[in-house]
Amino acid sequence: MKKSTVTFKNAKAEGKKLTMLTAYDYAAARLLDACDIDGILVGDSLGMVCLGYKDTLSVTMEDMIHHTKAVAKGVKNALLVADMPFMSYQTGVYDAVKNAGRLVKEAGAEAVKLEGSANVLPQVKAIIQAQIPVMGHIGLTPQSVNIFGGFTLQGKEAETAKKLIEDAKRLEEAGVFSIVLECIPQELAGMISKAVAVPTIGIGAGNDCDGQILVYHDLLGLYDDVKPKFVKVYANAGELIKNGVRQYINEVKNGRFPDPEHSFLMNKQELAKLK
Repeated sequence: MKKSTVTFKNAKAEGKKLTMLTAYDYAAARLLDACDIDGILVGDSLGMVCLGYKDTLSVTMEDMIHHTKAVAKGVKNALLVADMPFMSYQTGVYDAVKNAGRLVKEAGAEAVKLEGSANVLPQVKAIIQAQIPVMGHIGLTPQSVNIFGGFTLQGKEAETAKKLIEDAKRLEEAGVFSIVLECIPQELAGMISKAVAVPTIGIGAGNDCDGQILVYHDLLGLYDDVKPKFVKVYANAGELIKNGVRQYINEVKNGRFPDPEHSFLMNKQELAKLK
């Protein structure tokens, strides 16, 4: 059955953990969708893991639409969420609704994700009023990396922790269907998860969230420029790929590939006419 925002809300009510991963192309989307993942996020993390940027700030709306279109073609069951990139919604309500609409209408997203709390509540409300579901995102919000001074743990002190709890409540009141909690202490994530009725999706927020999300390339060992503490490599596909490429190079250089099994041969009678 096709997953939806209702699936997410029901999962929390029933005490069922939610699973999400990022995807940025058709092939990855098909693989993840076949595994019965609950949600797929086309994250602006594509700037780092696919486009080679040092952070997510350079990702454009055109980047997000291009990659979301590709992912949408490969998703049949999971809920498809697309990130709104830096400066696609911070400039005001009109831009936020327009760009969220593009991600749905042009790219095929079923929901959008915004970073921030009180500063983006008008945008969140307006997008939802335009009939587009919104996923919130608080804690370490990568688009604010220059304000935070780097990718650092958030909510370590009681004062900032209380603010994050209030931020989550405000987002819930604004109408979000779920909230990503990134890089905050596990105890705080547990408090937030109890304080709101919508599901929380953790990334570096411990096991007390209602679900978890990781970057596809991190989970499979395909990207190691940055190695966050919260990433677990479940399969080192990066090494597997390098081993395969090295074997290919070796066989080509030594004349073992392509062999007859992987070549097309002419009919002997036709070949004889050429001699």
